Amino acid sequence: MNGLPVTAPDPGDALADALRTEQARLTLLYARLDTLREQARRTADGAHDGAAAGGTHQARLEREVRAREAARHAARLDAVERGLCFGRLDERDGTAHYIGRTGLTDDTYEPLLLDWRAPAARPFYTATPAHPGTAVRRRHLHTEGRTLTGLDDEALDLAGLDESDRRALVGEAALLAALDRDRTGRMATAVATIQTEQDRVIRAPLPGALVVQGGPGTGKTLAALHRAAYLLFTHRAALERRGILVIGPNAGFLRYIEEVLPALGETEVVLRTVGELLPGITTTRTDAPATAVAKGGPWMADVLRRAVAAHQSAPAGGLDLGEGLRVSARACAEARDAARGLRVPHNRARAFYLRTLLDALAIAQALTLGRPYDEEEAHYAPRELWAREEVRAALDPLWPALTPQRLLERLLTDRELLTEAAPEHATDLLRPPGSPWTVEDVPLLDEAAELLGAVDPDADTQSDHDADELAFAQGVLTITGQTGDALLDAAALAERFRDDGPYRSTAERAGADRTWAYGHVVVDEAQELSAMAWRAVLRRVPTSSLTIVGDLAQTGSPAGARSWAEMLDPHLPGRWREERLTVNYRTPAPIMALAAAVLRTAAPGQQPPESIRPGAEPPGAVPVPDHDFAAALAELPTAVGTLGVIAPDALAPGLGALTVTAAKGLEFDHVVVVEPAALSPRERYVALTRATRTLTLLHHRPLPPEIAEAL
Repeated sequence: MNGLPVTAPDPGDALADALRTEQARLTLLYARLDTLREQARRTADGAHDGAAAGGTHQARLEREVRAREAARHAARLDAVERGLCFGRLDERDGTAHYIGRTGLTDDTYEPLLLDWRAPAARPFYTATPAHPGTAVRRRHLHTEGRTLTGLDDEALDLAGLDESDRRALVGEAALLAALDRDRTGRMATAVATIQTEQDRVIRAPLPGALVVQGGPGTGKTLAALHRAAYLLFTHRAALERRGILVIGPNAGFLRYIEEVLPALGETEVVLRTVGELLPGITTTRTDAPATAVAKGGPWMADVLRRAVAAHQSAPAGGLDLGEGLRVSARACAEARDAARGLRVPHNRARAFYLRTLLDALAIAQALTLGRPYDEEEAHYAPRELWAREEVRAALDPLWPALTPQRLLERLLTDRELLTEAAPEHATDLLRPPGSPWTVEDVPLLDEAAELLGAVDPDADTQSDHDADELAFAQGVLTITGQTGDALLDAAALAERFRDDGPYRSTAERAGADRTWAYGHVVVDEAQELSAMAWRAVLRRVPTSSLTIVGDLAQTGSPAGARSWAEMLDPHLPGRWREERLTVNYRTPAPIMALAAAVLRTAAPGQQPPESIRPGAEPPGAVPVPDHDFAAALAELPTAVGTLGVIAPDALAPGLGALTVTAAKGLEFDHVVVVEPAALSPRERYVALTRATRTLTLLHHRPLPPEIAEAL
């Protein structure tokens, strides 16, 4: 030793060095992103320049597809501009992996940035000091635009770090900082702060149905959306062609989450509420509880089948149109039964039924006129008969072409038909003619559409081919003894995948096609769905690959779930599994303690999630003796951040407030709940758990006992 004093490393210098190093890396990554984005744009633009024009139709189509794919790739690269790189994971062998919203490689295909969904990136979310694996440090990078503004290090294996790296490290700083930010009214991505139990949900295998049961604030919606992005990344070849459907509880919720998946670079996603599942129908109206229960029950599938059958008749006395045009009652009944035996939708079977009766009338006409019924006569005579107005007037009502709207409107307004089809529920289902459609009607319309099939305006006058095809199919089924097999309608399945129109994105095609078969479906607030709504959902995903997100303690619909097994076993027996999220990252502990007291009344068997946020202010209550809630709201102190006012259904419109149903799935910095005594216990639980900072209760009536005791 030379006797010079030994100086300890300055932590400030170490931080400055780290910031310089990571800024240089960030600059390199953005330069590569710009290069790849420009290449994609040139490819998209070059497909339509003069040199590339012309050629065969096939060549033009291929160029169009390449151009659109390049444009889509450029759009994905645009989407990851913000927060491109957010983390780094250091291995024991000195390797450093940078983690970001997408994957980037250099010109030699060496990795520069790992996509957060890649298997190699998973330790960034799952490694802990107790189980670090080969990781020694996790670094969170904080950026504004393309500038690094800060970083937090978390030691995973101190023994694997050298002395210069052993400085003050922050464990969950990134998560807590994200939680403390003001809400913006839009859900943000969480790729930098995914927690271990959420990661388990995100990376769960694609096949089958995954139920994510989680209380308020557990991040179940975020986990489900990130799972959709992960599945599109991992199974892109299969899912991008079929797309993903996300079903939410209301339009406000869909607006709240609509930017999450595009920000993760994924656009082949369709967002819908149950009231929008049927193209051409959009409704937010809901039925009274008794009517909702009647419409939502599984029995409605049989009710609708009986209603369709009521429109498939054979005249008891046969047909007699004069001039020798007669068909016996027995022949009419046999034609009806044969058409039903085809096991195809009502409107497709109509062509067969009409053709059978027209053939019978044509034969009777030939016999009356004393001329042979040869092949030429068989081709022209039925067409000539159908052209006669009196023939059409006699045959059309026997098996009318029906739309779902026409069928359901008649069913719900015709007391006689309703009593015959649904005797136990007729009183609750009957309504005045012309009533607007409700959310509960949409699954019934979807069921009716499945039973009826499309109405073909040319089917009656140009039905020879279809009728002959169906007759042949009926003969094959009869010969093979399989007329009772409902799974043999291959033509209907083929129609699902037929699309010969102009090129559209997967999301555009899927959103406009009721029969589209999605690769995966995410259902949020799934506890609210009725049995009939589940039939409509499962019809859209033949593989039964679903992420089902919900909280049984928050069930508000009278036709909703009280247990997952009770709701799902009839549809997915042995094909669903459950993951539970137990940590509340949103609701401050003092507010969650109040909500937990309400939960013990609302759903005694349910366990509330554990809040990890201390919270600065306890919830407060403000009496409103004069019942003037609008004035009381105006007198509340102004707070920074988003404000959500939640009120009972009867008060919400006058106050410009949200109902509990409209607030489901949303979160606000500050929440005011108006007249909690007018809400059901489950509604109170939902309303109280929307706040991330403060909670205020305005009340004229006495507070419910569980709230009064907990305050």
